[in-house]
Amino acid sequence: QVQLQESGPGLVKPSQTLSLTCTVSGGSITTNYYYWSWIRQPPGKGLEWMGAIAYSGSTYYSPSLKSRTSISRDTSKNQFTLQLSSVTPEDTAVYYCARTMGGSYYYTGSHDFWGQGTQVTVSS
Repeated sequence: QVQLQESGPGLVKPSQTLSLTCTVSGGSITTNYYYWSWIRQPPGKGLEWMGAIAYSGSTYYSPSLKSRTSISRDTSKNQFTLQLSSVTPEDTAVYYCARTMGGSYYYTGSHDFWGQGTQVTVSS
C-alpha cells in the first residue's frame, strides 16, 4: 500500500517561497510509469493540479503556475518537493501530494493515492 505524507510550514509570508515535501512509502518514486503530483484546494474552491514529476525525473507544470513553480526529488529519501515562489494570500490552500500513472497527470481525478493534505496560509 502506497502512502504519501506532506510536510512543511503552515504559515508563509507574502512574497516568500512556499516549500513542501512529500515523503512516499510503500513504493518507489522511480517506478515506471508513475507520476507524482502536487495538487491544491483553496478555501471554497475546487482542486487545482499544480505540477508533477515523473518516474524519469521529468517535470510538468500547470501553465498558470509555471513561472512560480518548481518540483524536484530526492530519490535516496523517496521524496519530492514543491517550491512556489512569490506567494500571495491567494495561494492559501490545502496542499496535497498524489500519485497517478500514465499521461493524464494533469487530471486530478486520475490520481489513486493521496496524502492527507496540509494547510498552508499566506499571511503577514
